[in-house]
Amino acid sequence: MYFCGLVFFSSLSLLSLSPSWLGACCGETQLPVPAGAASGAGRRRSPGHPSAPPGRPRAPLLRPRAPPGHPPAPLRPRHRPHGGSSPRLRGPGAARPGPARSGAMVPELEKATVRIQQPERVLGIIRAIKEQGMNKLQVISDFDMTLSRFGCNGRRCPTSHNILDNSRVISEDGKKKLKDLLHHYYPIEIDPNRTLEEKRPLMVEWWTRAHELLSQQKIQKGDIAQIVRESEVMLRDGFNEMFDQLHKYNVPLFIFSAGVGDILEEIIRQANVFYSNVNVVSNYMDFDDNGVLRRFKGPLIHTYNKNNSVLQGTEYFQQLSTRTSIILLGDSMGDLTMADGVPSVENILKIGFLNDKVEERRGKYLDAYDIVLESDETLDVVNGILRYILIKT
Repeated sequence: MYFCGLVFFSSLSLLSLSPSWLGACCGETQLPVPAGAASGAGRRRSPGHPSAPPGRPRAPLLRPRAPPGHPPAPLRPRHRPHGGSSPRLRGPGAARPGPARSGAMVPELEKATVRIQQPERVLGIIRAIKEQGMNKLQVISDFDMTLSRFGCNGRRCPTSHNILDNSRVISEDGKKKLKDLLHHYYPIEIDPNRTLEEKRPLMVEWWTRAHELLSQQKIQKGDIAQIVRESEVMLRDGFNEMFDQLHKYNVPLFIFSAGVGDILEEIIRQANVFYSNVNVVSNYMDFDDNGVLRRFKGPLIHTYNKNNSVLQGTEYFQQLSTRTSIILLGDSMGDLTMADGVPSVENILKIGFLNDKVEERRGKYLDAYDIVLESDETLDVVNGILRYILIKT
């Protein structure tokens, strides 16, 4: 999505947020742009790319300059009068898994940011994944606003598109046109009265038009690393532990993103966690022989087509056919289909980051995701679950 102006969580508006696109940086407002495309799904590039030059300080976007924390979500009292159910753990017979259950297994599930509609079912899935073993496990994750932070100190952090759209390489006229696209398409993307069938062709139209605008900016491939280095993007607190654990135990991490693959790969690379077990499918730039952006490769990946339809020919999931236990991480309804290409699924745990419009969207997220994390800028819960599954006790 696109974003214009400093936007605070307390006064979010049309220009503020879309889980896929929008995001003002922490410390600087940014104007996001959609992703789109043209030739073969993106793939993981060699992790051996050089990072920042020796002696150059690590990008501030990868290190929060404020103490760990997140904007507080408006939570109702845990217990309601007259026998009402807990707002954190809703559903027929739902009750908060107490310390003897979830706390003993995964203490992080006791965090105030956690909501679970069917706690016993969730604990059962986690136990089943552990019983199957690490050799059966794979993690499938969105990137923007899932692995990267949604906000910091009340301001939006940039997505992979925002980093590019608000950089010095985009003309003022280009930024204005991208913002105009936002005003037109963003209300459509979030319209609860439109069906997915209505939204999909319009999202294709938005992503395509945005990428055409970007392709007119003569973006240099050699500028990508510096563009990321100068941005204010931040990975979620605890990203090092998550990436390190998955690499140590050889658990594949599949990042399925509607963002800009070249940008998000550079973010991971500069964070020094682009390990050999990390594979990325996203919208990649296509540069000419002089290193100038001429178009985006396809197929185009947008918010609502993150499924097997854009993975044709990659054979990624077929190569991991024995990995039948899945932990899925996302921040939108479109992320729920990311595991559709897995040939055989025995256990799947869906963890959703509810970053924006919490009260309005809580019900749908609780119905769709097994665990919902409200305004939580950390990977604490994910890391806690991974520790329980991967570390023998």
